[in-house]
Amino acid sequence: MEEVAELGHLLVFAFLFCFAAYMVGPVITDVTMGALCPGRDECSLAIYLTGLQQAVTGLGALVLTPVVGNLSDRYGRKALLALPATASIVPLGILAYGRTRGYFYAYYITETLTATVCEGSMMCLSLAYVADRVPEARRAAAFGVFTGVCSAGFVASTIAARFLPVSSTCQVAAVAAVATAVYMKAFLQETDGGASSCSCDEEASRPLCIPSSSSEELSPKLPPLRKAPSLSEIAALLTSSSTFSRAAVVTFFHGLGDAGQLNTLLYFLKAKFHYSKNQYANLLLIIGITGSFSQLTVMPLLVPKLGEQKLLIIALTASCGHAFLYSIAWSFWVPYLAASCVILSMLVTPCIRSIISKKVGPFEQGMVQGCITGISSTANVISPLIFTPLTGMYLMLSLLTHLN
Repeated sequence: MEEVAELGHLLVFAFLFCFAAYMVGPVITDVTMGALCPGRDECSLAIYLTGLQQAVTGLGALVLTPVVGNLSDRYGRKALLALPATASIVPLGILAYGRTRGYFYAYYITETLTATVCEGSMMCLSLAYVADRVPEARRAAAFGVFTGVCSAGFVASTIAARFLPVSSTCQVAAVAAVATAVYMKAFLQETDGGASSCSCDEEASRPLCIPSSSSEELSPKLPPLRKAPSLSEIAALLTSSSTFSRAAVVTFFHGLGDAGQLNTLLYFLKAKFHYSKNQYANLLLIIGITGSFSQLTVMPLLVPKLGEQKLLIIALTASCGHAFLYSIAWSFWVPYLAASCVILSMLVTPCIRSIISKKVGPFEQGMVQGCITGISSTANVISPLIFTPLTGMYLMLSLLTHLN
């Protein structure tokens, strides 16, 4: 595919980054429970600490991601990608060294702080990089390929975690994080700010903040570097296009439900069906393989026939079915069935990113992608306030029922 040839080094970087970041996913529940509540299947403290981490990380990403995206429009994508690539090494290194209560809290604090930079910035900067290198006509497929490669990294890390012991899993993740930073520094090339992929249609390539009747020379009209984009500037960006406003609303509510499900599901499964590390890994493996297949093959086939908006509606419907099946799970195998629904629900994010990418000029890709990531981070802040108490209440009722 042309997208793979144009984005080869970025795709390798994304694979390595996701491999390192997601490898601890299947084991972190057991590590947390072992450090905080050894020998138990229910632990309210672990639930609330996870919710607190999610809220702090989301709040930090809400503030920092638009700023990082804005800076990348001026300083370049590669220069800013170095930030999440290097910051992610620290917490993984701590977890590789030790997993007792003290080391866990050290990991928890550093992970919370670094995730404010890493969680959203890597995705928004990489998607802006893709937008710089790929013309609009092939951009939706390129976004699908990129997110599919990220899912492939997730699958590879989950397979590794499935067969490695916990200590080796954490050590391999730390080494992979170092390799990611080195590869990015050595091989990833800086973009030209989208000049090579800019549409010949002046209106399509005009920066969003510049009126179409303006006779001024096209140039990025972004906030000065001495300060972050203000809330009024971000609000103006959100309301400048009806399509962008709708994409922001969909992103928020989809992120609200997705984040709540992601951060409580494993604890729910451990309490109800006594899932172990290997069962977590199997579930995540199904999600990863199905999602990767969907983004790499299904999306490039369906986008030319249906368009991004119709495909987005189908993906959102599948996402609702995905969550519903988890909520009514009556046996240990039902979550595995629910995981298969991601073949369509995984297409929500690349569809939204492709739609908004086509509504802005080449000099605003970083800021716009950062704003969408910031909106998703807002959902991450609010989600724990809703889902953490509900999950804690369920676990408490489950424990009381078990005791009776």
